[in-house]
Amino acid sequence: MSKNIAQSLTAEQIARLQSQGCSAGDWSGVRAVQPLDTDRLQQVCFSGEVELGRFDKSVRLYGGLEQKAGIYNATIHNCRIGDNAFIHNIENYIANYDIEEEVFIDHVSLLAVEGETTFGNGVEAAVINEVGGREIPIYDGLSSHAAYLIALYHHRPELIKRLRAMIARYVDSVRSTRGRIGARARLNNCKTLTNLRVGPCAVIEGASLLDNGSINSCPEDPARIGVNVIARDFILSSGSEVGDNSILAHCFVGQGTQLSKQYSAENSVFFANCGGFHGEACSIFAGPYTVTHHKSTLLIAGIFSFLNAGSGSNQSNHMYKLGPVHQGVVERGSKTTSDSYMLWPAKVGPFTMVMGRHYGNSDTSNLPYSYLIESEDESVCIPGVNLRSVGTVRDSRKWPKRDRRKDPRKLDFITFNLLTPFTVQKMINGSKLLAELRDTSGRTSQFYFYNGVKIKRSSLENGIEFYRLGTVRFLGNMFVQHIRQNSFTTMQQFRDSLVRRTTDGSGEWLDLAGLLAPVTVIERFLADIESGAIQTQDELHNRLAEIYQKFEDYQWTWVLDAIEEHLGKKTSEFTAGDVIGLIHEWITAVEKLDRLRREDACKEFGLTSRIGFGIDGGEKERDQDFEAIRGSDTTNDFIRELDAKLKAKKKTVQELIGKLEHIP
Repeated sequence: MSKNIAQSLTAEQIARLQSQGCSAGDWSGVRAVQPLDTDRLQQVCFSGEVELGRFDKSVRLYGGLEQKAGIYNATIHNCRIGDNAFIHNIENYIANYDIEEEVFIDHVSLLAVEGETTFGNGVEAAVINEVGGREIPIYDGLSSHAAYLIALYHHRPELIKRLRAMIARYVDSVRSTRGRIGARARLNNCKTLTNLRVGPCAVIEGASLLDNGSINSCPEDPARIGVNVIARDFILSSGSEVGDNSILAHCFVGQGTQLSKQYSAENSVFFANCGGFHGEACSIFAGPYTVTHHKSTLLIAGIFSFLNAGSGSNQSNHMYKLGPVHQGVVERGSKTTSDSYMLWPAKVGPFTMVMGRHYGNSDTSNLPYSYLIESEDESVCIPGVNLRSVGTVRDSRKWPKRDRRKDPRKLDFITFNLLTPFTVQKMINGSKLLAELRDTSGRTSQFYFYNGVKIKRSSLENGIEFYRLGTVRFLGNMFVQHIRQNSFTTMQQFRDSLVRRTTDGSGEWLDLAGLLAPVTVIERFLADIESGAIQTQDELHNRLAEIYQKFEDYQWTWVLDAIEEHLGKKTSEFTAGDVIGLIHEWITAVEKLDRLRREDACKEFGLTSRIGFGIDGGEKERDQDFEAIRGSDTTNDFIRELDAKLKAKKKTVQELIGKLEHIP
């Protein structure tokens, strides 16, 4: 708003305004910062209390046209207008708004606040269970981690009570009878905008209906709403985009999330960098990087994160006769192929590829990096095979690069790593599970059955090996990195360097919708909320940030525990031979997995992949056309990087072993 004090209009100013088609029920309610350029007010009807800022600049329109800031052809009721706002062609009126400096409002039908409102804050989104019970009260600062606890920790009623009380206090703090349009926001060619709060630099172009919502834009990362969007009871975060005929109801849209191309969503929450295009969402918890890009795809009644949903992916939450009460859990990094289907309830382990139709209510949460495929109407699990997939590696690398968030304050704390204590512990558990399954069911069995899935004997044996390779690779990565970063001349100095930077990190880990942390740390965090030690939204955010920032310290503790268990001795007892043996084991695992990944990548350059190339020629033209478009296995950047890194790791092994062999 203007820094200068608005003053009552003079009789001369009122007469000039009236000659320009302006009117007021009571001119004493209209005040303006002086001096007032009355030429900037044309065909304006004032009502109630109105304050006008200074108008002494021009605004640039699309195509380079410039217009003088001011108000033209509009009805203004109970508003404060900031310096150099441009308001033009308001079909109905603007009522009960504080409009900040340099806001652009052109061809808007209605912009008004009616009664007391919280602008979407406190709206209950019925996620995961469509008939209710896991509602999340959405609000401006909602993080995926707080939402996770509110939706899924109902076994801790005091925790839910405290979190909801925090949110309720915030909701009361934003309750108002007046809306706000932030500085330099642009509202253009829109229809009905009611009970709306708009942050700085937001862009709303062509929206059909926005009711009871907040658009939490910021100058560093403006939020955008596009053509023909209909949204009711919603919160949009900075950097988010909703456009192209999309429809939202009872939804939270996180930072950097894009929903567009006729996407439809209700009672759903989308967190950082999600993408929804063409399809439909109903009662979903979309953790970070949940992406669906196809018209025929339905996500319903589930919790997802780092998901890539293929065309026609579908789920059903209506298994029996008591209504749509069932739910699904798809853990981080999973993919669904075209026309996949899952009958809830079901639980899918991390980094699993789901192919085909699945009716068996399976639980593969302790079999990560697997394929879950349909064969003869049965769900068949191939454990660990995704560890050799080049696509899995590519996904883990692309996520950090596709982080669209530019807001200095990040709401979600995201751990991107492919291998972590969370997933590696699941591999360790999965390996033990498969071995027990083999031993209890008999080593000569052709098939094994576990939690609604069928596992071939060869797949079980391969799964144990894949999990061993993945575990050794992760532990070796961490251990070799530590050796390279620390200097030592004696074995005792090396043993002394193997210190835990924190006592936390041991045992099981959790994934709180993107944030990975030890169970012990999360338990202490939850206890502090329940006891009242954490009482405000800022305290909650800061504590989550602290947990996130200590990830590497927690991870190192877990790694040392795992290496001690692997070698069967404490770090204080490690010999040079132990370390050399671990390095050899690590590089062998790296070579095996990288070879499998290279073979997987090279399939993309085989004869089958060349079908359709060189369309009007023979084999020579086919191969030339293919290489011009796709390259070859010798020029592909990913394969070359894979080869270069393996070569560098082998060189590192030689250097480290040479050093260790000469340590007294």
